[in-house]
Amino acid sequence: MTNQFPLTVKRSIELLGISLIVVILVVGKDIFMPVLMAFFVSIMLLPIYRFLRKRKVPESLAIILPILLVLLFVAGIMWFLSAQVGILVDDFPQIKQNVAKHLQSLQQWISGFTKMSISKQEQFIKTKSDDMLGMAGTAASGAFVTLSGIFIFVGLLPIYIYLILFYKDILMRFVFLWFKTDDHAKVKDAVYETESIIKSYLVGLLIQISYMTVLLGGILLLVGIKHALLIGVIFAILNLIPYIGALIGNLIGVLLTLTSSTELWPVVTVLGVIAVVQFLDNNILMPRIVGSKIKINALVSILGVFIGGSIAGISGMFLSMPIIAVLKIIFDRSESFKQWGVLLGDERPTKSPLTFPKFRKLAPVTTKSGTIDKK
Repeated sequence: MTNQFPLTVKRSIELLGISLIVVILVVGKDIFMPVLMAFFVSIMLLPIYRFLRKRKVPESLAIILPILLVLLFVAGIMWFLSAQVGILVDDFPQIKQNVAKHLQSLQQWISGFTKMSISKQEQFIKTKSDDMLGMAGTAASGAFVTLSGIFIFVGLLPIYIYLILFYKDILMRFVFLWFKTDDHAKVKDAVYETESIIKSYLVGLLIQISYMTVLLGGILLLVGIKHALLIGVIFAILNLIPYIGALIGNLIGVLLTLTSSTELWPVVTVLGVIAVVQFLDNNILMPRIVGSKIKINALVSILGVFIGGSIAGISGMFLSMPIIAVLKIIFDRSESFKQWGVLLGDERPTKSPLTFPKFRKLAPVTTKSGTIDKK
């Protein structure tokens, strides 16, 4: 029926549909974000579940054991972070002295090329500090609500993971019944490839966090940088957010180094080590760990991070890339939405479509055989 509509009507319906989905996500983010997170974690836990089921482990136990592993992993990260933050708090008197020295040097540098006296600078800093404290108080008033939201999010996550794994066959039947029988082969290919891509991506991210923390934190520790492990784990986690996370990680690393030292060489060392580790990660390690993955162009990646952050905060930023990858898999296999798959992808035509009509057409999408390694 929709094939009979004019092209402008079809495109208008597509844009309205996308807008409606965004509105639903914004309004129901507290409901949908835990479910989406549980969906991706469930796919990552599927190999463990299948392994246990092959060993005749009862289904409920085969679901609970992988969830317990995830909870232990998250608890380990939280314990490590709290221990490192505790060390940082213990060094607070020394940090206060170092910050005072840095401010004094900055004041002298500013007064060297401006007419603003040190007393005026101190008054300016005091005024801005009071403003920042007021803003912090306003933010702290809503901290309880945010914290309670996080606890609800984490509390619901294991329940959602259990139910998704337990009712996965019902969910898959629903997906197949949504499409015509003639399209079931494409649906099956898309499901298997989605599972493969998400598993590869998420497991790769876990490995990336581990080796980034060890490499960055270990090297900084060897060269004598204080709070090296904290810098390593913060940067490794923030690096999961495409492009934006690495920039914030560099900034936090510099600030932590400045507060722990009165010299500039540690800052240069931290930035240099981060640059080397990032080069190894982007060009050698990560491409080998995540071999076959959907390529998303940089523009869509950055927009996805900002849109995900505006919709659902930090969780939306972290989930933006796997969601875009799943959408690209679906779009590439749909006759009505192939142009959106091209927009999300990174496959640049070798020549301009304006000049060469050949590049105005979409190349066939290669699909998998409909099977997946279930080890």
